[in-house]
Amino acid sequence: MPIAIMLREYGGPNVLRAEEVTLGTPGPGELRLRQTAIGVNFHDCYVRSGLYRTLALPGVPGIEAAGVVEELGPGVAGFAPGDRVAYVDPGYGAYTSARLLPARLAVKLPGAVSDRDAAAVLVKGLTAELLLHEVHPVRAGDTILVQAAAGGVGRLLCQLASSLGVTVIGTVGSEAKAMVARQAGCAHTILYRQEDFVARVRELTSGRGVQVAYDSVGKDTFAGSLGCLAVRGHLVNFGQASGAVPPFEVSRLAVGSFSLTRPIMFHYLSRRQELERVAARLFARLEAGLLTAEHGQAFPLAEAGVAHAALEGRNAGGPLQLLP
Repeated sequence: MPIAIMLREYGGPNVLRAEEVTLGTPGPGELRLRQTAIGVNFHDCYVRSGLYRTLALPGVPGIEAAGVVEELGPGVAGFAPGDRVAYVDPGYGAYTSARLLPARLAVKLPGAVSDRDAAAVLVKGLTAELLLHEVHPVRAGDTILVQAAAGGVGRLLCQLASSLGVTVIGTVGSEAKAMVARQAGCAHTILYRQEDFVARVRELTSGRGVQVAYDSVGKDTFAGSLGCLAVRGHLVNFGQASGAVPPFEVSRLAVGSFSLTRPIMFHYLSRRQELERVAARLFARLEAGLLTAEHGQAFPLAEAGVAHAALEGRNAGGPLQLLP
């Protein structure tokens, strides 16, 4: 029988438990997948802890995975048994060895992109593509700030932005992470524990500031990210690894006619044509070597809690995966 990781109560990593589940035949518009690699994201940790109460309990967390199509439900076109696919599911359910999936969420994988590559990079890569092209398009000659530049999305932002002719300033927590960020195309790295990153950004930009700041850290860096913006600069807050950003006066944006966005990936990929377009662009960049899918540690599916503890402890060393 398939094994799924069930979340029955909010809490620490130990609340994730492996259970046997019954899986029927696919209904109209569905695929039955045998899953081969499952991505582990901070979003999953937020759901498990109760910070995001977007999964009805009991439920199976996880939003991205790759696998092989085993069976088609009535009315499904464009797929066949044996197809390799990957998906991002806003309805959760990825932490399982096999599942039924709405076919509209699946994208076929090109031969050059492995299942593990897809599970390592799909959410993070789609996020990077959307942040740089849809949320606030950047142009060659821009200078941007990437908080946590050696992190999963941060590293991809550095790779992609630098390939577009954008100068990237990145904050990191150690010399080892600075090296990772520089290898990804970060032009300047700032050790935020050792220096004032706002002052350093102003110095690097001759006092002007950056056109865009991409901030996935949240509470601890939000005010500083605002302080790094150029006049009419834009702050993109797309995560809250350090905690939620407290309420603030909107008038603070008037200091430099700043703008602020809090994007959610699923809102940008709600239509099938949008998903196919952005995924095709991502896969093309992977095939061309403009983006690389680094792998961190892989854990057996039953050890999902151990994977969450590693991710939250900043001991990931790259994108983590669960292997059924």
